Amino acid sequence: MNYSHLQLFLFFGLVSLGTILTRVLPFILFPENKKIPKYIRYLSNILPYTIIGMLVVYCLKDISFISKPYALPEIISIAAITAMHLWKKNTLLSIGVGSLLYILLVQFIFV
Repeated sequence: MNYSHLQLFLFFGLVSLGTILTRVLPFILFPENKKIPKYIRYLSNILPYTIIGMLVVYCLKDISFISKPYALPEIISIAAITAMHLWKKNTLLSIGVGSLLYILLVQFIFV
């Protein structure tokens, strides 16, 4: 489908405006001198763990234990992520190593 220049300009303009608004709005609603409401503090504490849990469930939703490779790449990668995190306590390193290991496993070992 071909879009006109005006349609593309409007689309990217609205996407940019939405992105900027979501970045600026918290600073407008909750300036430094204003106390943050209790429910917002609660959400800021609980949402990161909730989102990570949702991502884990989403990533593992389609694995099969009854057909090859019997979820072995996922199990090995999760074990590596867990071990790396317990050892180094670095989330970025853990996720990076686990992702790289998973890619290598599905591309070269469990083909």
